[in-house]
Amino acid sequence: MVRKMVKNFAEIDEVDKKILKLLQEDARLPFLEMAQKLKLSESTIRKRVQALKERGVIKRFTIEIDPAKIGLNTVAIVGIDVDPSKLLEVAQKLCELKEIRCVATSTGDHMIMTEIWTKDGRELTKLISEKIGPIEGVKKICPAIILEKLKG
Repeated sequence: MVRKMVKNFAEIDEVDKKILKLLQEDARLPFLEMAQKLKLSESTIRKRVQALKERGVIKRFTIEIDPAKIGLNTVAIVGIDVDPSKLLEVAQKLCELKEIRCVATSTGDHMIMTEIWTKDGRELTKLISEKIGPIEGVKKICPAIILEKLKG
């Protein structure tokens, strides 16, 4: 059992950690610029990034959107309690709703946690009452509107 866990863990060294930090700050940073910052060759950076991708450490390169700049002024973290036998079924249905940016099953106060972006509070209320509430197995919905995102 321990061997299996170690096998799934991708070992990374300090250079890999520095590369990941640079990519988290700017996923479009050219390999040559990373190489200069880390005092390594461009080919070393290229090979290491490729290896990180192949080992699944880097899943994808993406962008971060400011929801308010695209007219989505209400961001909420919504906890959802469900009938335990319907947990995965409900989670999958939530994944199909375009307003829901993130769906995770969890321990703690709620069985499912979601991040939802909507135009305003009225649209969030409508989504909760007309799309989330009616899903078979949903027992309780606990929204918390984010006032200000300070990190992440």
